[in-house]
Amino acid sequence: MNWEQLLSLKRQGDTSKRLRVEQDDTRLGFEVDYDRIIFSAAFRSLQDKTQVIPLSKTDFVHTRLTHSLEVSVVGRSLGRLVGKKIIEKYPYLKEIHGYHMNDFGAIVAAASLAHDIGNPPFGHSGEKAIGEYFSTGKGLKYKDKLTAKQWQDLIDFEGNANGFSVLTASRPGIEGGLRISYATLGAFMKYPKESLPKKPTNNISDKKYGFFQSDKAFFEEVAEDMGMIPNKEDGDIGFERHPLAYLVEAADDICYTIIDFEDGINLGLVSEDYALEYLIKLVKDNIGVAKYKLLETKEDRISYLRALAIGALINDAVDVFVENEEAILAGNFPFALTDKSKYKAQMNDIINLSVEKIYQSREVIEKEIVGYQIIQTLLDKFITAFNNKYEGTASNYDKLILKMLPEKHNLEKGNLYERLLHICHYVSLLTDGNALELYEMIQGRKKN
Repeated sequence: MNWEQLLSLKRQGDTSKRLRVEQDDTRLGFEVDYDRIIFSAAFRSLQDKTQVIPLSKTDFVHTRLTHSLEVSVVGRSLGRLVGKKIIEKYPYLKEIHGYHMNDFGAIVAAASLAHDIGNPPFGHSGEKAIGEYFSTGKGLKYKDKLTAKQWQDLIDFEGNANGFSVLTASRPGIEGGLRISYATLGAFMKYPKESLPKKPTNNISDKKYGFFQSDKAFFEEVAEDMGMIPNKEDGDIGFERHPLAYLVEAADDICYTIIDFEDGINLGLVSEDYALEYLIKLVKDNIGVAKYKLLETKEDRISYLRALAIGALINDAVDVFVENEEAILAGNFPFALTDKSKYKAQMNDIINLSVEKIYQSREVIEKEIVGYQIIQTLLDKFITAFNNKYEGTASNYDKLILKMLPEKHNLEKGNLYERLLHICHYVSLLTDGNALELYEMIQGRKKN
């Protein structure tokens, strides 16, 4: 892979190449990506989607929106720092093609901003609830009517693949979705493969999948246009990662490790003594002891250590990327940047404590159980009605259910896979609160 090709400004539908030297620096294409994402309805819905604590009314707690904004800030820093090194190493990128270090920051910031845009309500349990509706629930009856890869898309419903669809899928009058630049889409694509084959490998990019069968053709176009390296055989589609996807992943890893931990502390799920012990191990080389002793509140002490920890992890991730840049370009780096971090042991300690004290807390478990019931009920009601309408057997109740679909989702879909995926997509874009309200209405429990 080469950087000139990887930094593509091309957008879906373009018939000619967009050159960096011809860009207006006051309205750079990569910055337009960020703007289009932040003004999208799918991004706004993240303000009422779970990061850790579902349906929480606590001001302390991060939502998917605040998490995504923080990941984009960390991503911008990672991109700029790496961009500075890349421009120094390959000066022709600036001298001939006009790229700047801030271009790298803008790409990674935009992709980081969108990294959770396809996640359903109720956190990762929402993905599992959709998948289990098909694998073990009422949706199992559709298995024999779909191809193996179509079925795998549904039983392993994946927020990353759904996010690619949010950013790129066309609908009447809106060709190419948000029309994001190929470079930003490449950085967004952490798992550039289809849902099958599902083989456990040591390559981090094979951990999940990155696109649905309905989006395969455009996904291939983006990857091939940027010169991403194919790594699958026998007609299966898969590529080595776009290098900047490593930075998006690192930004997310840094934020959820440190900031989910901070949420747990502020909610009282992790004691301050534990927190200080774990965080100080990360920042012991950078901490200003005199300044730290002046901080009187738990919130200020934790905030100070959190800022130092994020700074240390950013600099370390940049070092790992730069040291391995040639291997990454050659498709020979099957790790996350944090896997090679000098702070890996400390990060793992924090994650393990977060799993024990936060992710498996009673409040989280209780609300994830509620989320399962909500999502599976909504899927069943809307899928049944949508299919009955297609087959000409819709009852009056089905017609009433379909009137709850927003206009942009009330579309004709010609085959069963597209209909099933369309309803999954609709449910995935609901907020936690919207999903709960719709569920209560359908169940006859909604109070005026």
